[in-house]
Amino acid sequence: MKPIEQNLVNIRHRINQACLRAQRLPDSVVLLPVSKKQSLAMLEQAFNVGLRAFGENYVQEGLEKISGLSEWREHLQWHLIGPLQSNKTREVAQNFDWVHTIDRIKIAQRLSEQRPPHLHPLQVCIQVNVSGEPTKSGVKPEDALALAQAIVALPRLQLRGLMSIPQGSAEPERLRTSHQALRCLLEHIRASLVMTQMQTGYEFLDTLSMGMSADLEVAIEEGSTLVRVGTALFGERP
Repeated sequence: MKPIEQNLVNIRHRINQACLRAQRLPDSVVLLPVSKKQSLAMLEQAFNVGLRAFGENYVQEGLEKISGLSEWREHLQWHLIGPLQSNKTREVAQNFDWVHTIDRIKIAQRLSEQRPPHLHPLQVCIQVNVSGEPTKSGVKPEDALALAQAIVALPRLQLRGLMSIPQGSAEPERLRTSHQALRCLLEHIRASLVMTQMQTGYEFLDTLSMGMSADLEVAIEEGSTLVRVGTALFGERP
């Protein structure tokens, strides 16, 4: 068994155990491999053990991998999980399937305008800075609802949920409060969209993109539906 295959078995076990504790079904949590800095050969190994989605932090690196694995494009799903500047929105709108890091309406508007009509709507999440760290991207929690209301009105985007990046120095258990806050915020936004009868906005609002290699158990216990795992799957980055 190759290292990536054994790592995948270990991660699946961790996810299953966390779901068991939370009284959730294991298939209620999506594993998103974070392929930042990984080679095409490593991604081919991941593909060969059944993985069909990859999360990239940098637009240019992601585009190179999308091109390098173009023969499998119809089988793959590409997620941008890093910051997005306005001068890169066209390339992202044309090539990625998901964007997890929308934190201002200008970016959302450009993605909607630049999304090719022959493609499915771009699936997006709002990045929320739940911990209030001054160096971290993300909308303030109190501003997330207004941004959600603006995004659901855009024709080529589908708002799927919220995303957060944990505090890097925090112990996993210390992140529980932040994960709880993001879950409660998603519930609040969903309820608000229902009350304002924005039917096209809330029915797919099903994603909590939170939890990484170190804290995925706590995140799942607090409601995460998508965990972004890099190191635990691929090993330390080159």
